[in-house]
Amino acid sequence: MQQCPRAGREGDVLAVVSQSGPSVSFFDAVSDQHLGSLETLAEPHELCFDPTQRLLWCTTTYRSGFYHANGGRRTELTVIDPDTRRIVEVVDLAPEHAPHGLALDAARGRLYVTVEGSADRPGGVVVIDTRTRRPLGRIDTDAPGSHWVALDTAGRTGYVANKEAPFVSVLDLERGSLTAKVEVPGSEGLAVAADGSQAFVASPYRGSFSAAEGPAPGIKVIDTRTASVVDTLPLENAAMPMHLTSTGKLLAGEVRAEYDPVSRTSRMAAGRLTVFSADTRKQVGQVEVGLCPLTITSSPDGRIAYVACYASSTVEVVDLETLQSLTRLDHAGFGESGAHGLAYLPRPA
Repeated sequence: MQQCPRAGREGDVLAVVSQSGPSVSFFDAVSDQHLGSLETLAEPHELCFDPTQRLLWCTTTYRSGFYHANGGRRTELTVIDPDTRRIVEVVDLAPEHAPHGLALDAARGRLYVTVEGSADRPGGVVVIDTRTRRPLGRIDTDAPGSHWVALDTAGRTGYVANKEAPFVSVLDLERGSLTAKVEVPGSEGLAVAADGSQAFVASPYRGSFSAAEGPAPGIKVIDTRTASVVDTLPLENAAMPMHLTSTGKLLAGEVRAEYDPVSRTSRMAAGRLTVFSADTRKQVGQVEVGLCPLTITSSPDGRIAYVACYASSTVEVVDLETLQSLTRLDHAGFGESGAHGLAYLPRPA
């Protein structure tokens, strides 16, 4: 008999960002009950849970708007106690700005935060001490639009996706330096295999090309030893978020559009969660999700995926064994628009 996908999750919580809320909302991982929301600075983007300090980190990227169409770049990180649902501290990274992607090395107590470049300096990654909650340094990426970051499990190497720059930045985290550039035509979400031998990146960044031109969308497979692309997993549509589960399933969120013959314009269509095996690089299935998937996470056992869809302000909850949607969380719990960052919080030990 197949185990219920919700079994053993009592006390676990899902945190969801509402970018336009602006807020972070909390849901019971078993019942999907909305437990409460916490107002934040505008506009929150991504979340990262530190189980050692039991704190939730949230980036606030722009004062309003989006990448390349915003009302100014913010400089703050919000630190949240998820158990009391209170703000512990707001960390100001100025003069660094537009913090977005987050990656945690819990063993070393280091949080890595991407920041965008300016006229006199490229984008980079700011290193935060998770105990003192203070910056320790910065690693340049040599690209203006550094956006997502992922680490190998050893905490020695970082990979940064750069939207328009034609490469993924490879960082030596121990020396604090840029060591390589992997050629890709612009990049979005990325993930690193558990053994560190491969990295996966969604490419190209569709903002650099129209749908009718440029490279075909896909997932570039990077051999981390040679810092080169060795394979491409094909996708029908451009993907933004990427996520690799603890069981080796590679998840990509495809953003889809459809043509409206009446208005003669394109409009957003239901997104798609496409699932591959990281080992075999074969597609194992697809699930329809909401409009414009932006962030993906999963339960620690890799059984359940959560897909935040910005334009529909929904979160799709998917059973990855059956590839069936279990439920859809809607904006009644976290705001009318802008579902974005996600974090899965196991119950306290």
